[in-house]
Amino acid sequence: MYALPLLSLSIWIPIGFGLLVLASGNERNAGFVRILALVGALLGFLVTLPIYDGFSVATHGFQYVEEREWIDTFNSSYHLGVDGISLLLVLLNSFTTVIVVIAGWEVIQKRVSQYMAAFLILSGLLNGVFCSLDGLLFYVFFEATLIPMFIIIGVWGGPNRVYASVKFFLYTLLGSLLSLVALMYLYFAAGNSFSLQDIYDTPLALGPQIFIFLAFFMAFAVKVPMWPVHTWLPDAHVEAPTGGSVVLAAIMLKLGGYGFLRLSLQIVPDASHALSGMMIFLSLVAVVYIGLVALVQTDMKKLIAYSSISHMGFVTLGLFLFNAQGLEGSVLQMISHGFVSGALFLCVGVLYDRMHSRQIADYGGVVNSMPVFATFFMLFAMANAGLPGTSGFVGEFIVIMGAMQANFWYAFAAATSLIFGAAYTLWMYKRVVFGAVANEHVAQLKDINLREFLILGLLAVAVLLMGLWPNPFAELIHTSVTDLLAHVMHSKLPMP
Repeated sequence: MYALPLLSLSIWIPIGFGLLVLASGNERNAGFVRILALVGALLGFLVTLPIYDGFSVATHGFQYVEEREWIDTFNSSYHLGVDGISLLLVLLNSFTTVIVVIAGWEVIQKRVSQYMAAFLILSGLLNGVFCSLDGLLFYVFFEATLIPMFIIIGVWGGPNRVYASVKFFLYTLLGSLLSLVALMYLYFAAGNSFSLQDIYDTPLALGPQIFIFLAFFMAFAVKVPMWPVHTWLPDAHVEAPTGGSVVLAAIMLKLGGYGFLRLSLQIVPDASHALSGMMIFLSLVAVVYIGLVALVQTDMKKLIAYSSISHMGFVTLGLFLFNAQGLEGSVLQMISHGFVSGALFLCVGVLYDRMHSRQIADYGGVVNSMPVFATFFMLFAMANAGLPGTSGFVGEFIVIMGAMQANFWYAFAAATSLIFGAAYTLWMYKRVVFGAVANEHVAQLKDINLREFLILGLLAVAVLLMGLWPNPFAELIHTSVTDLLAHVMHSKLPMP
């Protein structure tokens, strides 16, 4: 173990550099601002590596625990810690922040300091969500993440950015308010404590458990997003700048899955069992129906946005199967989706920066002008379709195995996603990349530069590494998943 408060550093280094970038930046020193932002993002990522290096995969419970007084009135503390599940998400978030800063290096020309600062601050807040072991602290970080993303979409987004940002904010904020009510109820039930461990150990009758589950459901289902509260996501993705879409898909959607995993399953396991049929049904609707919706999209960003909803359906499906394969596959699917969806949005961003169009019909024959880009795009498209050897196959396959244990028809319905995913992804790729050059704009396209090669190359390595050698990812979460499953299978109904 390391003596430094590494979890606090992973939160406050990005936030501190974000505030520094915001304070020191103006239009005349944009170059310095970019370098300062990159330093902050790199330090934020590098400080997570010792956490991974010193993490014991055989140790039960949370590690790197920090606890300090915070709000004595409510007996709420600044309480941090990670298990294998939250550590993977912290690593993914910090890695994605570096990618996003590099991706916006040349593209963002106006309000550069505000743009970079928003992503750095957002990165720190997201790490705060994944590390929080206090209910009130979790809620504060969870809600605070809305502000930078609201600004990112509303300031640097497309023509309908105000509508999309307000819709995003209202959906996610209104959903979260009920979760605050549930946390207040749990505070009193746990003897005036917001400590998640105290709340986990508090016996609750089935009625209150169901109320708490539904309250958390409103907050986390919107974040995932689950059908039918998914309609804000395509609008947000289409209007968001490329960096915003990457973080939204790669990290922010995971807040919903992580919330179900960390709060719903562990605090109200009996209600989770009682309502698992509803959760499985909604997850399968997302997997199948939203996959069909993606087939008819003409906008690349909107297609990938609907694809994200379908793939995140595997996450919620796996969580509520209540077996080891389902839970482990769910976590691995969150990580894989972070790599693949982020990479696909970056690919669309590369094309948009050159032609200022996301319409599939405006392209055709891109491989003739951009062969290196077409190779990267093909890899990420195959990963999105769940090709074995890529990260996209790993999580989905394990969830389907877990579904097979629970019910054959669950597995059958989930497996149709592999067919639909291949259909809409390869259909998009064929129309954009293959064939003769469609028009003179495509003919004049220039292949990716060194900066774009770097960010797509890093994500390609991640996608292939997880696809070909998933063991390091699975080993990291195995003990945590086992502990979680043991807790979830133990009733919290009070003894008669």
